[in-house]
Amino acid sequence: MGLGILADGKWISEREQEDNQGKFIRPSTTFRNKITADGSSGFKAEAGRYHLYISWACPWAHRTAIMRRLKGLEDAIGLSVVAAEIDQNSWEFSSEPGAIPDTVNGTQYLWQLYLKAEPNYSGRVTVPVLWDKQTQSIVNNESREIIRMFDTEFNDIASKNVNFYPKDLQAQIDKTIDEIYQPINNGVYRAGFATQQVAYEEAVTELFEALDRWENVLAKQRYLCGNCITEADWCMFTTLLRFDAVYYVHFKCNLRRIVDYPNLWNYLKDLYQQPGVKETCNLDHIKRHYYRSHPKVNPTRIVPKGPIIDFEAPHNRNEIGVAVAV
Repeated sequence: MGLGILADGKWISEREQEDNQGKFIRPSTTFRNKITADGSSGFKAEAGRYHLYISWACPWAHRTAIMRRLKGLEDAIGLSVVAAEIDQNSWEFSSEPGAIPDTVNGTQYLWQLYLKAEPNYSGRVTVPVLWDKQTQSIVNNESREIIRMFDTEFNDIASKNVNFYPKDLQAQIDKTIDEIYQPINNGVYRAGFATQQVAYEEAVTELFEALDRWENVLAKQRYLCGNCITEADWCMFTTLLRFDAVYYVHFKCNLRRIVDYPNLWNYLKDLYQQPGVKETCNLDHIKRHYYRSHPKVNPTRIVPKGPIIDFEAPHNRNEIGVAVAV
């Protein structure tokens, strides 16, 4: 996330986000190197070598923070967290509650980190960023690939023996992540940033058709790929967490709330209540970021007080399957 862009190493505070039909366009991420356990990729999984830059507000970055915590990689991979709100300089490091300064490179703005990696960089400046202190560059800024690396390549370093990408489910996990990406994960943005009615209605219709589908799937099994938690669930979780507090109002995704879906709502509470997860969920950063950082969507920048959402209320998912990954 981040609404500015770098062009030949120069920061531009505004960029076009939609095509001539009013549809939100999400450009591809650009740093796509891979860390491997054996170092065959040129980037070896090592404790102390890598540093993760995130925003608590961003769902894409949030999924990497969850995986870092669930795998027990906090001591092995450092963390910096940008401030909740963005302005003409986009993501900024500050001393506000919840933020963690850039202790590795000493940057004030995230775009400065991108220029440190590539002085003539052109493209979006987004979180998450996985930084390599050895080569002094960005390894990867694609959240799906970062969580996969944390989950599969750092097992000799991780302090917790959990696996969210079991061999017998790998094809299904990849297929599921693909299936939820465009209509749900990206769908809320396609609806929220649409600038024409047809584009908005197309996105919001696909979004709720997909939510309806997964509501039915979760009536039969505890998690998206069966009865153990996988990477696909964490990709779904960060969107659902933000839905009622932000996307329902701010992005006009208001056909139904997640609390109106019995299975999705209990599934969301189940994931939130997994040990270590709620500590990565910062609703203050989430709400302030969205409502105050998108003036074209919310010109007054007023942050609503509600809704009151009890993610720690009891859920009924224990009756459906097994609680842990295998």
